[in-house]
Amino acid sequence: MSRLAAAATLAAATTSAVPPESTQQALGYPSLFLLVLIGALVPVVPTGALVSSAAVVAFHQTAPFAMALVFVTASLAAFLGDAALYWLGRRGLRSRGGSRWLEAIRSRAPEERLEQARGKLADHGVAVLVLSRLVPGGRIPVMLACLMAEWPSRRFARGNVAACLAWAATYQVIGIVGGSLFPEPWEGVVVAVVLTVAISAFPGLVRRFR
Repeated sequence: MSRLAAAATLAAATTSAVPPESTQQALGYPSLFLLVLIGALVPVVPTGALVSSAAVVAFHQTAPFAMALVFVTASLAAFLGDAALYWLGRRGLRSRGGSRWLEAIRSRAPEERLEQARGKLADHGVAVLVLSRLVPGGRIPVMLACLMAEWPSRRFARGNVAACLAWAATYQVIGIVGGSLFPEPWEGVVVAVVLTVAISAFPGLVRRFR
């Protein structure tokens, strides 16, 4: 429910009066970068919905390279956030008493999903890391599996580059689809937010049904 409430708040904020393009660019890209970065460290911010919403707004802009800037901003922020969280996790592993960051990562990775992630990581390596960002709820268990397998930060970073690029591209496509369906940006934002929330909630609903 927290994700749904956050996404609803995002939609309500975006559907208010739309500022001029210059103001959108001056405020939008830094805000997108900061929120995605925070969302990578503390997974309570609906980062997928943010990227899709930003893509909708960029789709309706006349400024050149607007879509490319959304892609670069989102993927770079996601990569830096993941890299920082992984570094904090490795630091916690080397510490005798652990760390609150490492405990936070462990608390978000149920034992069953962690064991699945460790098995897949052992079999398929970096490919699992790349796909983990595209599967709702898959990023943290795979990251913890990489930590437990003692992957060096450099190896994790190499795989995470492709993961963040694929993630940003996927949610940007959702935004483009939403933006192309309606003439007004706010209508496309609502569609994009609903789609991203539905995608995020679907695996959890399947697990509860089972």
